[in-house]
Amino acid sequence: MANQHAENKTVMKQIPVSQFKANCSALVEQVRKTKRSIQITRRGKIIAEIRPVASEKRNSWLGSMKGAAEILGDIVSPVIDLEDIEALKD
Repeated sequence: MANQHAENKTVMKQIPVSQFKANCSALVEQVRKTKRSIQITRRGKIIAEIRPVASEKRNSWLGSMKGAAEILGDIVSPVIDLEDIEALKD
């Protein structure tokens, strides 16, 4: 089963730095369109990688903090006893 997963992996395209220098704009456009990374090599060793940017889709800020906080205890009742508030005393 492990071999099956290895067969499904796609090999990232690798190009020599000289080819990248000669075709930089076209390669960047290719990465943008295909959303697939390209590795740049020098003497067969990977020296850089061009990756597509993450999705530019902007999520609404409404609900963006959902699940980030936990309410502990009673949030409706006063924190202190109402009898201790001087302004409410006659």
